[in-house]
Amino acid sequence: MTREEKERELVALIEPLVEAKGYELVKLSYAARRHGLLQLIIDHEKGITVDDCELISRTVSDLLDTEDPIEHAYSLEVSSPGLERPLTKAEHFKRFQGEKVKVRTSEAVSDSEKFAVTLVDASDKHVTVQAENGTKTDIPYNLIKKAHLWYTKNDKKN
Repeated sequence: MTREEKERELVALIEPLVEAKGYELVKLSYAARRHGLLQLIIDHEKGITVDDCELISRTVSDLLDTEDPIEHAYSLEVSSPGLERPLTKAEHFKRFQGEKVKVRTSEAVSDSEKFAVTLVDASDKHVTVQAENGTKTDIPYNLIKKAHLWYTKNDKKN
């Protein structure tokens, strides 16, 4: 089983439980390595506290102990999305229109695979981003390898 397949299996198992507790599973990462690592990034409309991370960690740990989908030792980490939160779902892109983002694609789009831009629109099939020079580019979701909000000093609100 590939890492991506294992991550999809874990998302299918864990996401309903996280949502039932009133949280959003923003991202799940799994790496088998020598000492396995399962990382969950969660969010809530009111933000995330250490207590929230502890609750989800205990709840998910109990589920994983029961279901046993990982056959070797691993560590479980639960955290908030932070300032440069990952954008992993179409809803994320729609929610953060107007924000600065960094996007990496799996293949070149308009001669580039890396974008540090403003997210100007998000449809069901692609996002539209705009560079500082005003150039707009449509990036299909299926080509987005990684994306996150891009925090700069100028974004700081006083």
